[in-house]
Amino acid sequence: MTQDHGHSVAEVRERIRKGGSRSHLRDAIYGGIDGAVTTFAIVSGVAGAGLSSTIIIALGVANVLADGFSMAVGNYSGTKSDRENLARLRAIEARHIEHHREGELLELREILRQKGLEGEVLDDATAAISQNKQAWVDLMLVDEYGVSPVDPAPVKAAAVTFLAFLLAGLVPLMPFLLNVPAPFTPAVVATLATFFLIGAIKSRWSVIPWWRSGLETLLIGAIAAAIAFCVGRLFHTGG
Repeated sequence: MTQDHGHSVAEVRERIRKGGSRSHLRDAIYGGIDGAVTTFAIVSGVAGAGLSSTIIIALGVANVLADGFSMAVGNYSGTKSDRENLARLRAIEARHIEHHREGELLELREILRQKGLEGEVLDDATAAISQNKQAWVDLMLVDEYGVSPVDPAPVKAAAVTFLAFLLAGLVPLMPFLLNVPAPFTPAVVATLATFFLIGAIKSRWSVIPWWRSGLETLLIGAIAAAIAFCVGRLFHTGG
């Protein structure tokens, strides 16, 4: 079995010194799935209504740019709120340590006790951590508030979301943009393949087998597209 990272003394010290970083996997998966689903839904709905390829391209491109930007802005705002809330909690804990040190020491001791420390080891660990204010605050953030002490990156999260939305959202439009004969069928195949691929890639960070993750994501996208196509078809038959 291959190791995810090295465990020599030097490697461990360097990795811990750098600290953790927030993954943007969720942003990429969220943007990619939504981009493929919403654009394919537009393509399916408009095609179901029997409208021209020109309209499909216009609405699809508008969706990729406008909805992708909207998602990116929404993710930026949400991530920025997480960052601001983390700063607020840091300030609260720092203030409590400053003005209610004995109470915070009791909390720190109890956290360490529940982690299995006891006796002299517990006393020494409590004393050692309390000498490093940043480490103390970070520990309280995790164990008292249940939040990661790693600061979120709002701009990067927004950029990843938009890029994933753009790339996946263009897939259903490519057969129309390239003027492929009977473009709807290859658009369906390409988009369903994209759903499966996103799910399969997502499985790298999951215990779910790649094929199962791919099929789950494929099912979600297929249902959304089928609903949109049926709604569009109703307008077609009514016209």
